[in-house]
Amino acid sequence: MLEELRTLVLFAEEGSIQKVAQRLPLTQPAVTRQMQRLEDALGTTLLDRRQKPPRLTAAGVEVLAQARNILASVEALKSFAADAEPHGVLRIGLAHGLSDTSVASAIAGAAVAFPKVSLRIRTAWSVELIEQFGRGQLDMAIALRAIGDQDNDAVVATERLGIVGRTGFIADAKDAVLADMPWVLSPEPCDARQKLRSALGDDRQRLFVAAEIQDPAMQMEWVRRGHGLGLAPLRLLARSLPNGVERIDIGDLDLTMQVVALRSPHLNRLAKVADAIAAAVGEVIGDDG
Repeated sequence: MLEELRTLVLFAEEGSIQKVAQRLPLTQPAVTRQMQRLEDALGTTLLDRRQKPPRLTAAGVEVLAQARNILASVEALKSFAADAEPHGVLRIGLAHGLSDTSVASAIAGAAVAFPKVSLRIRTAWSVELIEQFGRGQLDMAIALRAIGDQDNDAVVATERLGIVGRTGFIADAKDAVLADMPWVLSPEPCDARQKLRSALGDDRQRLFVAAEIQDPAMQMEWVRRGHGLGLAPLRLLARSLPNGVERIDIGDLDLTMQVVALRSPHLNRLAKVADAIAAAVGEVIGDDG
């Protein structure tokens, strides 16, 4: 039964029999038989096969939740008989806005203490990572959120953003001026871009974006050439600012976000690794920008 329950959980994560077969690895007919055996044992239909690809039925969703709890309990029992050193794969999602060298170094430094753990790190925008975490595709998500939008237990640091422009681009930037300036920003749904729009007020939903560029170094070059204003974490601006680029005084404009580390409750021994990584990221980002 445990194998069949694991197959059900994998199906929920991958969304197709073919992908589950590749991941196990098994043949597709073998995976199909496992799902059918589980349905027979439980006396209910778990997959709606009228849809292509099949989707979980309402009963399937309920059984999935119980399956995850059962498998987590089995892993917890195994940990009593095994050594205490964490091992296995930890799937981590890291927000694009946090994927700089200092954060990467912090994660790598924390991982050194766990030689039997393999990290699988992917980067995306926070809203995408949070969705993937909710679907069980990530064991941990390190994301950016607006202050007040999350459980305080998940907060590991405060990220403060600054505005930059070509030297002399604007003399004295006030909020109203900033709202009308051209911008060099990452594509939607960029976390920093959403925060900027919110900070400028609901009546300024349409920023004039002169260039959409995801790469931070290329963004800074466009800013240096005077194509518009840009955004960057203050912690990075304090370390290095390219020649010809200056920080812009933003007055009382609030460009503060919180860094959260969402962790699965089913990590077992891998929880030590996730906690160490969260602490390392929090330390390198800090609370004072």
